[in-house]
Amino acid sequence: MLHVQPNAKRSGIAGLHGDALKVRIAAPATDNKANAALIGFLSETLGIPKSAIAIRHGATGRRKVIEITGGQELVTRLGKIE
Repeated sequence: MLHVQPNAKRSGIAGLHGDALKVRIAAPATDNKANAALIGFLSETLGIPKSAIAIRHGATGRRKVIEITGGQELVTRLGKIE
């Protein structure tokens, strides 16, 4: 689960917010810009294509559940991120 803060100075991971990972996004929350920027940020950070990331719940709120597809290759890659 993610807790997304739109309109931040810059995009980045800000630690935990309760039981969710807090992600700051520099884009505004209007016109789905923050969701698009979130997918772009996660894509760049994880080194995966944008098409592998989907917002499953919470598209209009701050708390979001995302789904990342990619199989074993992705699991291996994520295991190497520090």
